[in-house]
Amino acid sequence: MCAVDPLSSLLNGIRAEGSVVSRAVLMQPWTIRFTDDAPLTMISVLRGGGTLLLSDGTERAIGAGDTAIVHGPAPFHLADHPTAVHTSRTTYEVACFSAPAEPTESTAQELGGIRWGDDSAEATALIVGAYRAPSHRHERLLRALPPVLVVKEDVEVCAWLETAAADAARFSAGSQALMDRLLDWALVCTLRSWFDRAGADAPSWYRGLADPVLAPALQAFHDRPAETWTVAALATRAGVSRALFAKRFTQLMGRPPLAYLTQCRMDEAEALLTDTDLGIAQIGRSVGYADAFGFSAAFKRHKGLSPSAFRATAAGVPARRARAPREV
Repeated sequence: MCAVDPLSSLLNGIRAEGSVVSRAVLMQPWTIRFTDDAPLTMISVLRGGGTLLLSDGTERAIGAGDTAIVHGPAPFHLADHPTAVHTSRTTYEVACFSAPAEPTESTAQELGGIRWGDDSAEATALIVGAYRAPSHRHERLLRALPPVLVVKEDVEVCAWLETAAADAARFSAGSQALMDRLLDWALVCTLRSWFDRAGADAPSWYRGLADPVLAPALQAFHDRPAETWTVAALATRAGVSRALFAKRFTQLMGRPPLAYLTQCRMDEAEALLTDTDLGIAQIGRSVGYADAFGFSAAFKRHKGLSPSAFRATAAGVPARRARAPREV
């Protein structure tokens, strides 16, 4: 069976299906307002550039070769110049999860949401994708990201992306699926690149996978979380002594091995309680507890609620009132 690393697990289910503004070609002055409430929006600048303006006032310039990922759900703008948000007569309203809106007060041509404006060399060309994050599990990934991150791509990658987008824009059979999968691939590559470069700012579970000592143990645990793991067993996987493994793990991951394992199990249990109809005992076994009682006690200790109460709260079900004593 193929091992599943933490990043793959957290990205599983995040999709760009039907959420593509695959190619935008814009002539100055212009502003794009993103109103999806999307958890993640990715913008790859193929030519030209602009300035991202977030709802909290953050401004971030992006140019040719940059791929930016904006952590939603607040609306934000991308403009050819920061002042264009207030002065541009060409404003595009982008809602990738719904039908694209006509640009307001614009002379640019709008072709089915796929391509805007004029294809001259001076134009700014973008590929945009908004991503759904339907699972509670994805919140762990989102918490690890800044409001906006930018990764520089090679010129060759940009040229290939533009060619692929132009091909999809011809509305040939399978073009939407092609762009969706292209954007899914680009999201994974961009996040991996950013995590690799983030150093100490990367989440501990990602830093650990890059460590030659911890990586085999972490991979084994994330591949089989239900197994009864001990520090000694994980140290054996790592090929070092128990003491050395525990010390290195605590230094790099910020907590002892068993504390990390328990937290991961509780996070997985939380996701299963929120996103599935599995029974309490079944969820407990899937995260390494032999019976429902032991799992429930551990979950309440770490999350402050029993599994049943947590599931009801997540579903918006009011807590049960205590029953009145029966009259006799």
